[in-house]
Amino acid sequence: MRQRSGGLVLFYVILFAMVAAFLALRLYAVLGKRTGHEQPLPKPAEERMPAPPMPRGIESPPEAREPGGRNVDVGAETGLRAVISADPAFDLPQFLEGAKAAYRMILEAFWKGDEETLDWLVEDDVRRAFGEAIAERKAAGHVLENRLIAIERVQVIEASVENKVARIAVRFDADIAAVTRDQEGNVVAGSLTDAVETHDIWTFQRTLRSSDPNWKLVDTDEV
Repeated sequence: MRQRSGGLVLFYVILFAMVAAFLALRLYAVLGKRTGHEQPLPKPAEERMPAPPMPRGIESPPEAREPGGRNVDVGAETGLRAVISADPAFDLPQFLEGAKAAYRMILEAFWKGDEETLDWLVEDDVRRAFGEAIAERKAAGHVLENRLIAIERVQVIEASVENKVARIAVRFDADIAAVTRDQEGNVVAGSLTDAVETHDIWTFQRTLRSSDPNWKLVDTDEV
């Protein structure tokens, strides 16, 4: 009888342990996978580029410490520390992931002439410049069939805070396949089989501690 009783106790101990392990795994599934930028490309009216929620400093992740792959230029470190001091919730790795997502979304919206998407991703001056270029392209009857093949490198090259407004300049080294067609579908310029190396510097801006968590594009330049 004692042997059966001891067996039942052991059975329930094992059962409770299995239940506890299951609940722990479920809790991890809900809370442990949130990084801030793993969602698919957002829809204009539903998802935005979120500000990172947790402070992490400006240390480079291991994959960015290889020669030629450092994601912060030496000249930008002081400015990034100023950003972190003004907003301890700033997280550099997550910001860079968001910047890469924004780079792709903005380019694709510009290529497609999607001014509605550009409206909430860029500031007024950039939006006007993009709008004029889109209008000129439509007037010429041209259609772009560009594709962003890969972002080879992303690096913060400048950062600053002034009057609670943070500005971060990011360099993107990317491969882009570009084709321009006329109204009849004939190729006017470019090729989809040959990717071209591009080097852009985009500056993002955000008012720190504001209710709006979004970084917007305020300036573009080519290297």
